Amino acid sequence: MIRTKDILDEKDRHLRDKNIDVEFPLDEDTKKLINDMLEHLYYSQIEEYSEKYDLRPGMGLAAPQLGINKRFFVVCHEETENNFKNYILINPKMISHSEELIYASEGEGCLSVNRDVEGIVPRYARVTFTGYNLDGKEVKYRAREELSIAFQHEMDHLNGILFVDHIDPKNPYKNKDYMREI
Repeated sequence: MIRTKDILDEKDRHLRDKNIDVEFPLDEDTKKLINDMLEHLYYSQIEEYSEKYDLRPGMGLAAPQLGINKRFFVVCHEETENNFKNYILINPKMISHSEELIYASEGEGCLSVNRDVEGIVPRYARVTFTGYNLDGKEVKYRAREELSIAFQHEMDHLNGILFVDHIDPKNPYKNKDYMREI
């Protein structure tokens, strides 16, 4: 199981490195890693397991956060109470997005940022991503609201960007009135 200590901290320069596309077919180690990432996210969101394994709750995880500079991420989204849906996106691309901007009312968090951060991160309310699954088959996901934020957040990791990079340090709530809070 992936533990909190396995996730790189924001100070680690590897989070800013260039990430390369994944080649198919996937090797068994990469498949196992992807499943381990999803398992970590699942357990981190269930209080009993989160406490037992000392996991910070998280919804998404990208390969660079584990020191692997390849272009893939996973999201484990709780759709209804204790009902989760897993998303795997390998070599993802955002192919469309809404004009409407939103931000998370509680602010964004990140398993690589181990501190409280004040401010808002502008995100598109709706996005469409394409990519590939474990078997190398093309997938297409339309995401809105919270899931849209998660996809954009994880895609940023693949581009060496952390959510804190989007926050204006001089005015952390800049342009808040032009976005919808969720």
